[in-house]
Amino acid sequence: MRLLALLLCLFASAHAATPQPPSVIGRSWLVGDLSSGQILASYKADERIEPASLTKLMTAYVIFGALREKKISLGQQVPVSVRAWKAPGSRMFIEPRRPVTVDELIRGMEVQSGNDACIALAEAVAGSEEVFAQMMNREAQRLGLKNTSFMNATGLPDAKHYSTAADLYKLAAALIRDFPAEYAQYYAIKEFRYNKITQPNRNRLLWLDPTVDGVKTGHTEAAGYCLIASSKRGPRRLLSVLLGGTSENGRAQESLKLLNWGYQFFDSVKLVGAGDAVKSVRVWKGAANEVKAGSQSELLVTVPKGEGEKLKSELVSQQPLLAPLAKGQQIGTLRVTFDGKPYAEYPVVALDSVAPAGLIGRAWDTLRLWFQ
Repeated sequence: MRLLALLLCLFASAHAATPQPPSVIGRSWLVGDLSSGQILASYKADERIEPASLTKLMTAYVIFGALREKKISLGQQVPVSVRAWKAPGSRMFIEPRRPVTVDELIRGMEVQSGNDACIALAEAVAGSEEVFAQMMNREAQRLGLKNTSFMNATGLPDAKHYSTAADLYKLAAALIRDFPAEYAQYYAIKEFRYNKITQPNRNRLLWLDPTVDGVKTGHTEAAGYCLIASSKRGPRRLLSVLLGGTSENGRAQESLKLLNWGYQFFDSVKLVGAGDAVKSVRVWKGAANEVKAGSQSELLVTVPKGEGEKLKSELVSQQPLLAPLAKGQQIGTLRVTFDGKPYAEYPVVALDSVAPAGLIGRAWDTLRLWFQ
């Protein structure tokens, strides 16, 4: 339900006079507010690109899912295949016959961007990297990544391996939302030492801005310098995607520019608190005549700074609303306008269950409905 609300809210920013975004050097980019689910600005966000090591976000998503399902464990020792050992590109320098745990491999994947770590993890979960890539694509389809295809767990170049800024934004948002503990545990680590080799996190924003706690860098000759960055300041969390930057320092500076712009020029306004009622709605043929309608999660909307008073909301409920009703069942829509224009829509649910009335009560309400 919350995901549906967030997806519906993505349409909001197109209807308001959005502040002019900064000039950004990059092939494509996007910045959004995860607190409300709204995209604040974007440029060529649906253009297909080579995702390079940003691929490792999906690798991590599948790995975290396997951990949650107890298919693997953090302390589990993983055998290192020759294929993993000889992986080209960035590496954490694992070796055959040298014990390495799932936890160490995750750190090597996220901090050191180790391709060898990705292959070892993929083989541990799926038996082979090829089967693991199929798992990645199933998750991509489930998350609604319509312009994404994975051929490997590393991001090494392949003609059939591609994504977009918009899809990578959805993926990073899903990772932060679905695996908050794992995100907090791994993505802000500044350096990791393995096999007597210390490597720093390539995300320079971890040093430049203390509110940045992730997410991932990527680079190939075709992709350029890429960075997905997330920052939490107060109750708000912003997420930016920059693809095709010109340098390692440049991708950090341009990403920080997008994050700062989002914080400086927008506010998040709370419409409804988690579990709070918007209003009570008439119920027919029920043991109760009314039910409280609201949201199970906090509803926030992002607007240009200082213009929150231009927001208005109206509850449009299903009528006639007939019992029985289950707690959490959608019974209406909260329609939000900004400066008199449609801005966003959120599903509204029953905050309590309503059992059906007895035979006489149902018959009486049936008669009354005839005259409505």
